Amino acid sequence: MPRLLLLHTGGTLGMAGGRPSALRPAAFFKTLKSRCPELFQLADIELELFCNLDSSEMQPALWSRLATHLHRRLPDFDGAVVTHGTDTLAYTASALSFMLPGLDKPVVMTGSQRPLGEVRSDARLNLIDAVLSALQGPPEVSICFDSHLYRGNRARKVKVAEYDAFDSPNYPLLGTLGVEALFAPGLRQKGPRRLRERLESRVFLLKVFPGLDPALPLALLPQVRGLVLEAYGAGNYPLDPTLGHSLLPLFREARARDVPVVVVSQAHRNGVDLSLYESGAAALAEGALSGGDMTPSAALVKLMQGLAYHQDKEARARFIQTPIVGEMTDRPSNVHGTPAKKSRRAR
Repeated sequence: MPRLLLLHTGGTLGMAGGRPSALRPAAFFKTLKSRCPELFQLADIELELFCNLDSSEMQPALWSRLATHLHRRLPDFDGAVVTHGTDTLAYTASALSFMLPGLDKPVVMTGSQRPLGEVRSDARLNLIDAVLSALQGPPEVSICFDSHLYRGNRARKVKVAEYDAFDSPNYPLLGTLGVEALFAPGLRQKGPRRLRERLESRVFLLKVFPGLDPALPLALLPQVRGLVLEAYGAGNYPLDPTLGHSLLPLFREARARDVPVVVVSQAHRNGVDLSLYESGAAALAEGALSGGDMTPSAALVKLMQGLAYHQDKEARARFIQTPIVGEMTDRPSNVHGTPAKKSRRAR
C-alpha cells in the first residue's frame, strides 16, 4: 500500500463539545479510527500529532516548524495530509506553498465545519477525499474541501456555516471528487525540493475603507517592515488631498522608509491594475508593488518571505511581483486562468 503521513494540527475537525457548550480541542486519533476506519483501506497511514490548536492560534513560527517537519518527513511517504482549522487554513496553505518550493509530492490540507464525532459532520468525507488527493493529486500544497481540490495559495474561506466553505475565484479547481475523482496536472516545479522557512512577521494588512484617517497607517509605518494594502477595485484609494483622506502620503513615507507596499484588491475576482486609474498610477510612481490577482493571505505571506530572504530592494520587488508557486497570474489579461485538463482518474 502507498504510505501517507497525516499530521493533525487541530481545528473544528478534531474538536469536541458544541451547543450549548463551546467547541474545544480534544483527542483526535481515537475518534478518527472509530469514525473513519475506511481511511486506512486507502493507504498505510502514519498519524502524527503536530499540535492541537484552534486555527486562530496558528502563527508564523508554527508555519516554519510545520514546513520544516514536512520537509524532513516527506521523503519517507507518497504524500501528506494536514488537518487544520478553517479560519486560517488559507494563510497556512499559502505559507507552506512558499516554504516548500520544488515539491514532488502532494501536501493536502483539510478541515471541517463540524467535528468528526458529530453525526452530520462533513469531516469524514473531507478526510477521505484529502487522502485520495494526497495519493493521486498534483504535487503541490492544496486544500481539499467539500469534494473540491483548490490550489492552497489561491483559496479563500468564503462561508462560515455551510459545507462549501472555500472558493478559488481566480484559478480553476485542481480536482473534483464526485463519483469519479478527476485531477489536473497542477504545478510542475523547477529545481530540487527545498526548505525556505524564514519569515519576517513585522508586516501589516491594511484595508482601505471610507473614512480611514491617513494618520493611523502613517503612525504605524515606523513599526513595520512591510505593508499589504487591500485597495478598492483595480487598486483605487482616496487621492484628493482637499478632502482630507488622501493615502498618497502613506506611499511616499513608505518609500522614504524602504517599507514595501503591496497592493491587492478587495474584490474576490480579477486583480489590481495600478496603471488603470489615477490613484493607482500615483502609487506606482511612489514605488508601490502590484499584487496582481493574489489573495490577501497569499500576498501577506509572500511579503513576509520576500523581506526575510531579499534585502536588496529590486530583488525583493521582482520576487513579490513574479509568480513563484502559482500564486498569481503571469499575464494580467488572463486573470481567470484556464480550465484544468482532466488528466487522472480514480474511483
